[in-house]
Order: sequence, then C-alpha cells, then structure tokens
Amino acid sequence: MRIKRRDFLAASAAVAGAAGLGIRPSFAQAEPTYTPESGASLRLLRWTPFVKGDEEAWLANTKKFIDATGVQVRIDKESWEDIRPKAAVAANVGSGPDLIMCWFDDAHQYPDKLVDLTELANYLGNKYGGWYDGVRGYAARGDTFIAMPLTAIGNAVVYRDTHVKAAGFSEFPKDTAGFLELCKAMKAKGTPAGFPHGKAVGDGNNYAHWLLWSHGGKMVDEGGKVTINSPETLASINYAKELYATFIPGTESWQDVNNNRAFLAGQVSLIANGVSVYYTAKGDPKLAEIAKDIRTTNFPIGPVGQSVELCQTSSLLLFKHTKYPEAAKAYIKFMMEADQMNAWIQGSSAYCCQPLKAFAKNPIWTSDPIHAPYARASEKLRPNGYAGPLGYASAATMADYVLVDMYAAAVTGQMSPEDAMKEAERRANRYYRV
Repeated sequence: MRIKRRDFLAASAAVAGAAGLGIRPSFAQAEPTYTPESGASLRLLRWTPFVKGDEEAWLANTKKFIDATGVQVRIDKESWEDIRPKAAVAANVGSGPDLIMCWFDDAHQYPDKLVDLTELANYLGNKYGGWYDGVRGYAARGDTFIAMPLTAIGNAVVYRDTHVKAAGFSEFPKDTAGFLELCKAMKAKGTPAGFPHGKAVGDGNNYAHWLLWSHGGKMVDEGGKVTINSPETLASINYAKELYATFIPGTESWQDVNNNRAFLAGQVSLIANGVSVYYTAKGDPKLAEIAKDIRTTNFPIGPVGQSVELCQTSSLLLFKHTKYPEAAKAYIKFMMEADQMNAWIQGSSAYCCQPLKAFAKNPIWTSDPIHAPYARASEKLRPNGYAGPLGYASAATMADYVLVDMYAAAVTGQMSPEDAMKEAERRANRYYRV
C-alpha cells in the first residue's frame, strides 16, 4: 500500500482550512512517501492526559489514520513519572512500544536506538514555517532528527484573584521580591501557595529551573562544565527557603497531580501549572466559583532581569526495534499535518503548544484570556541543559532530578544550602564527565 497525496487528502492540510489559519505551505521540498508494510500494526505509549480533549483529539486523529490506511494503532498510556523509565527500558532491551511520547531531552540518552526522522522533519519544517528552536533542540543532534518534536506544555502561575486581592495586592507582582511578599501575605490570610519540591517530571522541574535561572544560576556553562556551585545558585536557594516557609505543608513529596488537587480542593490559592487545572474546574459545576476566580500569569522576573522559564516538552520516539518503520513514519506524518495538528491543539484547549510556527495562528490561543501565558510556550522556552549543549549528560542530570533534589534538601533542612550545592555539583559531574 502506497500512501500518496491523492490516496487520502486527510494526510495533509486541506488547502482552504490551512489558508484560514494563516498557513502558506511551501512545496520546495518533495513530499516524502511512506509505504506501510503488509499487515503492519503499531503501538504507541503516551503520557496520561491532564486535559480530556487532548486524548480525545489524538484518538480521533488516529482513527482517521486507521480508516485511511488499514494500519492498526494501539495506544497505551502511563503516568508522567513512568514514561521516562518505560522509554529507557524499551531502548535498552530492544522491544516494547514502537513509538513513545518522551519528555525533554530523553532522546539524547539513546540516539543509536532511534530511527532517523530527518527527511520527514525537514519536510514538515519547510511546509509549516519552521520548527521552534527550543523544541527542535530536544529532538535533534545537529542536522539529524533523532525524534519528532511534538509539543511544549505551557506552565504558568495559576491563582485565585479574590484571594490575591484579599492579601492586599491589586495587581500580581512582576518581580521575585514582590512575589515573596505576596506569598507571605497569602499565608497570613490562610490562603497559601504551593509549589512542588518532589520528583514531579513537569511541575517540579519547571519550578526548580525557574528558581535557578531567575537568579542567574545555571547547571553548566557553554562548554558543559558544571557550574551549579555558585553565588547565584546560593541566592536562589535562600530565596526558595523563604518561599517554602509560606507553602502548605508537604510539598516536598508532591508529584505532578498534587498541586492540581490541592488547588481544586481549596487547600492552596496559588500554584504553577498547565491550563488543565482551569479546565478541570470549569468542567465541574461544584468548582464553578473557583473557575470564575482563576487567573493566570507568567512567572515573576528575578534578579537576572528577564523572563526565564522551563517548559515541559514532548517528542515522538520511533525505536529501531519496530517491525514496521514505514507504517510508523506514515503515522507520524499524518498526525503532524495541518488538519490533525490543528485539531489536536484545539482539542487540547491551549494545553499543548505547537512545535511548528505556522500553527501559532490556531484560534485557541486568543479564545480565552486564561490562555495568554501559555500561547508562546514553544517560542520562549529555555532548554534544561542551559547554557551547555543538550545530550546524554543534560538528559541524565534531569532524569536523576539533580536540581530538584538540591532545592528539596535545602528548603527542608536536610542539608545546608552550601552542602546541597556541593552534592548537586558532585552528582552532575558524574554525567558531564562521561
């Protein structure tokens, strides 16, 4: 079976629909053609969705592919924390899912186990305005795509507007000093904040990297030398300790679901999260009061003087152990084309941000002011390996929660700030010296 443009139009953008979203495809590069193997079937492992529409749209697009090609696609899901070890096992043993939605720079831990997707990625980039540099870096090594950039999941401060005003703030603070004063005031009012210091793949890493970068610290320099033990890092830890003192108890054990639950239960009034918490509240009549009171904004700016945030990113891995690489490439291509990608972004309700620039025209980004802080997630994200290159060391350092653990140990008093920095330095050097 050969999949060509004339065989099923749904495999690429409908011209009128694409034009309506400001997409003007370039056809300078020939469209690649993939021929699914006879009897091909695929298995995809994805992360558990926090927004119902994300999964529904993905499944609907997959059904369109199945109906058009006859290739069966089984989709399994795991919790966010379990995706990384499952992907590592599949890479190491050479069996398991054909495709996995991975996190951050996981692809760089085992690039030799992955199918080269450069031809397809270059075609898509040429057609849809180019890849955002941040998401591209997580999926590419030089000019070679070892994975397919899929999405950035925006992260923003989510808060109860009436509770912020009751704490004496008519506007949300723009800097870290004002933010600390707000958190102190909210605690005094019995409406505290809560940020995770536990091993939360998304929220824990996002918070820890913002703490570090906002104060000018970095894990490594441009050459990949570990520089975490620095005055800037120490300043960020001391700031984190002051913030932690205003939090609801127990945040040192929070994973990605905990801040959502605490916010919706009324236990905290200020968190950092994807837009999912807003839609959970909006979809439950019992939470209508909270939904109306929710506001979102980007993280405050620290002493470094600019907005510096980590955003959760996901790429599609295609493993070399797959029996059906052509079918898998056809599936990836289909899911990344305009009809399907726009439907997924729309269904995700601003939770999943586009990896290709043309899709920034999707009307979801201007349909609700709550979406505004999430709209530029792919454009403005800073990679976790900053300021060094992405690769095995950056991926392993994040997977081992080196930065997250440093802050957790210091804010809870398990270590002094100085000792926590030294331990983070020792652990990071295990990977950067390989």
